[in-house]
Amino acid sequence: MRSAERQPTTGVRVVPWTGDQFGDRVDEAMAIYVAAMGYPEYTGAQRAVSARKHVAHEGFACRAALLPDDTLVGFAYGYTTAPGQWWHDLVRRALAREHNTEWLDDAFELSELHVLPEHQGAGLGREVLLSLAGSLAHRAVLLSTPDSDTRAFRMYRSLGFVDLARNYLFPGDARPFAVLGASLPLTTATAD
Repeated sequence: MRSAERQPTTGVRVVPWTGDQFGDRVDEAMAIYVAAMGYPEYTGAQRAVSARKHVAHEGFACRAALLPDDTLVGFAYGYTTAPGQWWHDLVRRALAREHNTEWLDDAFELSELHVLPEHQGAGLGREVLLSLAGSLAHRAVLLSTPDSDTRAFRMYRSLGFVDLARNYLFPGDARPFAVLGASLPLTTATAD
C-alpha cells in the first residue's frame, strides 16, 4: 500500500439517492465540494443553487457515501447531457467537431463527484463512481476535472476515461480543466 493510501472507513455505505433526497441534503454535499476542491466557502452556496436545479434534468442519478450515523462523506450526481445546458454547450465548443456526436449524444454528465479530504485515498470515490455508473443506461459518461496529476485524475484514467479536451478554462474558475469521457460500462481491470 502506498503511504498516501488510507484504509477504508469502516461502515461507509454507498446508496442511491433520489432528487428529493439529494435536494434535502444539498448544502451538506456542497460543503464537501468546497472542501474537496479547495474553493472559498461562498462557492458552496452558489453551487447549491445550480445543484437544486439539476435534479429536474432528465436522467438525474445520484449516489451518497454515508457513515453509519448517516453523516455524508461523499457523493456523485449527474444527468443526461443535452443542448442548452451550461456545461454541455461549453464542452461542445471545446471539443473537436468529430467528437461532438461520438461523445455528446446519449451521454451522462457527471456533474460532481467529491469525497471529504479525510476520507480520500481509500477507494471511496471509485466505489461511488462505479455504483453510479453501473446504474446508467447511457452510452458514455463525461466529466471535467482540474487538469493536473491528482488522485482523482489517476482514478479516472484507471477506469478508462480518455482526453476529450485539455487545459480548458471554464468561466469563473482560473484553473485549467480536462474534459474526459469513457464508454459505459466502465473498465475496472486497471489498478489505481
